[in-house]
Amino acid sequence: MDQSPLHEVKTLLSWKAPGRPFRKRGKEYYLSVFLITILIEVILFLFSQYMLMIVILSFVVMAFALVTVPPHNFQYRISTEGITIEDHFYLWQELYDFYFKKRDGVETLYVRTRAFPGEIIISLGDVNREHLKSILLQFLPYREIIKPTFMEKSADWLSRNFPLEKRTS
Repeated sequence: MDQSPLHEVKTLLSWKAPGRPFRKRGKEYYLSVFLITILIEVILFLFSQYMLMIVILSFVVMAFALVTVPPHNFQYRISTEGITIEDHFYLWQELYDFYFKKRDGVETLYVRTRAFPGEIIISLGDVNREHLKSILLQFLPYREIIKPTFMEKSADWLSRNFPLEKRTS
């Protein structure tokens, strides 16, 4: 079979970057989370909620693991067919739109999907944001303003008013 130029798959951009935004946490963060966890655990113990105590502890252990271990670098590739992240491939038809946001001081690309997972979060690394935007605009609409959800507003309010560590920036 002869491949026509119309169906030729071309790599438009490829780069390596960390799998998720990462910021090293200080002792104050770990101490704050530990003290809050102890307080919640004591309250749950007084109400005999032993299963909920185990669930809370498992979430805290997972959170500690995520903030302690830095992510490894992923291989990202944008082609004429879609976006590849390591060995996961997303066709343009499966993707909805995209926008950029800073997360933990790292420039990040968010691509919303039509089905699971709902949103793909990609660290840009040393890729130029405007160059990436010009490539993606050929296939997806760009959202300049994304209205924050109730959960995002709540998380921002909590982190602003009850920080787990002092801001260094």
